[in-house]
Amino acid sequence: MSRVLLAKDHRIAPHLALIAVQVMFGTWPVVGKVALRGLSSTMLVAFRVGGAAVAFTLLQRQLGQLVRLPHRDLLRLFLCSLLGVSLNQLLYVKGLSLTTAINASLLSTAIPVFTLLISIVLGLDRLSWRRVTGIALAAAGVIYLIDPVRADISAKTTAGNLLIVVNTLAYGGYIAISKDLFTRYGALNVITWLFVLACLIVLPVGVVSANNVSSTAEQGLVIWLAAIYTVMVPTVAAYYLNAWALTRVPPSTVAAYIYLQPLIAFGLAPLVLGERWTIRTLLACTLVFAGVAVVTARGRSEAVKEVEKRPDALAH
Repeated sequence: MSRVLLAKDHRIAPHLALIAVQVMFGTWPVVGKVALRGLSSTMLVAFRVGGAAVAFTLLQRQLGQLVRLPHRDLLRLFLCSLLGVSLNQLLYVKGLSLTTAINASLLSTAIPVFTLLISIVLGLDRLSWRRVTGIALAAAGVIYLIDPVRADISAKTTAGNLLIVVNTLAYGGYIAISKDLFTRYGALNVITWLFVLACLIVLPVGVVSANNVSSTAEQGLVIWLAAIYTVMVPTVAAYYLNAWALTRVPPSTVAAYIYLQPLIAFGLAPLVLGERWTIRTLLACTLVFAGVAVVTARGRSEAVKEVEKRPDALAH
């Protein structure tokens, strides 16, 4: 009887871990908005990237020595760090500061579609009518949400939405070009190096904006708790649990859970931030999710499979 229970627990544990991961990632835009009430976007990025770099380095040393990559791979590693961490974080958090947590979460679900599009442009994947249809549907949702016809330099949500889209494109490029590094050197090892290298860019930028910290003690405590949460929960804990689950279930199973993230953010944002759903958000959500569903259907591309099996997919 005990063996049966242990076997059942072994099967259930990865699914519980994946649900926890999506909750952690889903709370990041909401908690990030709280931190941005007192910290500049660049300072929050510096705090998250620097804290994650230290945590990942310590974790990697506990699990095994951090592997130094050969010189021939340093340029690709730096490019991946630039696209996947530095630009990804700077653009996303700045965009988050200018738009809603709901919009940021919705736009991020298009990552598999943008990854496929970039892979096709780079000649790493093939074009098909099904994939064109999926890209078109998701793009229609993104364009409708951004509403470029009514775009205005002073319209904060429009600027924020555009920054999130550029961030998603950069992240799609990162996933498309980084597969070889993850295959040869391991996910946790490469992620550690990506965050360490990103510190060279984001920490100096964050230090310059350090004077934007809230001066109110009570508000400052809440802000710093939110900032610490972004490092420890939706970064370190979520990345590690996701990587652990990937060793026990197929990538397609992980992919099935990924899209819980925006639903969690959609549920929390009205409660914590007072944000509201609109008809435009609902219609855009339908188009984006339909496009992603078409692209990630059976027979999906190698680019989309790579998104599914990566511990940093949709993490931001």
